Amino acid sequence: MNTLWTLLQDPNMQWILISCTLLGLSSGIIGCFSYLRKQSLMGDTLAHAALPGICIAFMLTGTKSILYFLIGAGLAGVAATFGIGWITRHSRIKHDAAMGIVLSSFFGLGIVLLTLVQHGGYGNQAGLDKFLFGQAASMVGSDVLTLSIVSLILVSVCYFLFKQFKLVSFDPGFAKGIGYPVAFYEQLTMLLMVVAVVVGIQAVGVILVASLIITPAVSARYWTDRLGVMVVVSGIFGAISGATGAIASSTAASLPTGPLTVLAATALFGLSLLLGSKRGIIVRRLVRQRMKRSLGFGYEEQAATASVPDERVNKEAAL
Repeated sequence: MNTLWTLLQDPNMQWILISCTLLGLSSGIIGCFSYLRKQSLMGDTLAHAALPGICIAFMLTGTKSILYFLIGAGLAGVAATFGIGWITRHSRIKHDAAMGIVLSSFFGLGIVLLTLVQHGGYGNQAGLDKFLFGQAASMVGSDVLTLSIVSLILVSVCYFLFKQFKLVSFDPGFAKGIGYPVAFYEQLTMLLMVVAVVVGIQAVGVILVASLIITPAVSARYWTDRLGVMVVVSGIFGAISGATGAIASSTAASLPTGPLTVLAATALFGLSLLLGSKRGIIVRRLVRQRMKRSLGFGYEEQAATASVPDERVNKEAAL
């Protein structure tokens, strides 16, 4: 505990803890709408598609700035989104297969570009491969500030447009009928997911950032049937996962923040799967046993009341 308290007093550790917590909060909130629209694989696709954008941004600017990486990865994510839409519209390929094609193609291109950068004549390309698995400790003050601002913007947009996102997620036909621009809100949701993926790449990594978006939302679904409560619980689970990963990685040497954050989110999912108040396995079994007991008692009472007229008839016949 003394070591942990000493670490929390370190200004660098405080910045990393705040940024990872805000990242988990925003990712958990955005992930709810993606999960409800059955687009869980889209987060993984956008995360892998961001790698070539990061490499191209570095090749053009020659600097490792989170702002340039955000722009490059965002453009790559938008290109991947349009690529998925083009494949599904102009062929018989289903949406999930199109996402798999785009995911593998963009990630393969990213690996090729990353190899070219590593063996090229760039002077500061060292550490660029850390974006595959994330390295929160490498973030400087400007990176943390950018990540925090973007995370707060994502949370604010979801707060002010919660009603629209809720209606589009559950009943897009009705939303279109009352005059809502459904296509605009769908693209806006996709853009927010792209931004959430991009800002989380440096802390969690390309490969693992999708888990931080989807796992808290799935965990929150086991605790409630209301979307508002689900969004809040998912954000809390994401924030806890980010804070736990940051603290756990700082207590020992050579422990990466991204995998520990994902493991913390997975542990929360395991607890939700077992103990969730709405869909947890243990709770559902207890409810099922209670229903069986109540139905059994009902049958016994019904049989007891049904036997009374039969006894009365037998007595009358005997008389």
